[in-house]
Amino acid sequence: MSKVDLSVRLGNLTLRNPVMLASGTVGYGNEISEFIDLKKIGAIVTKSISLKPKEGNKPQRILETSAGMLNSIGLTNVGIEKFITEKIPFLKKYNVPIICNIAASTIDEYVECIRMLNDENGIHAFEINVSCPNVKKGGLQFGNDVKMVGKITEKVKANTTKPIIIKLSPNVSYISDFAEAAKKVGADAVSAINTLVGTAFNIKTRKPKLNNVTGGLSGPAIKPIALAKVLEIHRKVDIPIIGIGGIMNWQDAIEFMIAGASAIQLGTVNFIDPTASEKILNGLTDYCKEYKIDKISSLTGSYQID
Repeated sequence: MSKVDLSVRLGNLTLRNPVMLASGTVGYGNEISEFIDLKKIGAIVTKSISLKPKEGNKPQRILETSAGMLNSIGLTNVGIEKFITEKIPFLKKYNVPIICNIAASTIDEYVECIRMLNDENGIHAFEINVSCPNVKKGGLQFGNDVKMVGKITEKVKANTTKPIIIKLSPNVSYISDFAEAAKKVGADAVSAINTLVGTAFNIKTRKPKLNNVTGGLSGPAIKPIALAKVLEIHRKVDIPIIGIGGIMNWQDAIEFMIAGASAIQLGTVNFIDPTASEKILNGLTDYCKEYKIDKISSLTGSYQID
């Protein structure tokens, strides 16, 4: 058969292929570029950026689990000013779409981040991390309040013409309600899912292993949950979905696309095998050739459910 068309669309953003690197797992691209050719992947999502630099939580803040990892990094980052002067120039050297993940503790901060980054031609889209504590609501996460997710989406969308992707929390009853709220006010796509809340204890001291007590669970353990959330959104909301959660190989990536994802993000696997993205990309190509699939986008939502 002729060459497989691996391109996918997220709103008005076209990616050369559906393989993306997830926020927080490859920093700002510098380290991972020593292992893979960044020009080959679909997009890189930067580590969460906040208005001001953040030191994050104190150690211990990463913990391996039997099927993944717990992390409570606390959104450590260099802040927007250093991101613009020191990080974007490096990424612009590569012909790869840059999606900037933004974290904030108030709606005004989200908007200010968008305004400061909007004119950077190296940034192709924004991924909004709504799993952040709302300081005006006593530390409750924005992502657990469907009205707030809609409000944040509306405000950031009004301040940019670039695609807005809302990264949804799985720690809710019906994730499709949040996807619908984001879509109604202009979200171009959603990322599903962010990490699940988890914890671990030292049985000798009876103290939490993480300094912050709880952290975000990622890796293979959450894959079935993530798949179910992607399927739920796809069956109820007409919006592009970026599938995230425990994707370790090309078979996992295909499964997410069948369940409704237009693209996928690789997270925890990058720590285990920094070359995973290229291996998965090769696997996707081989699968399409074997099953005579001309366009990989035709896999999205191709599940057979009676």
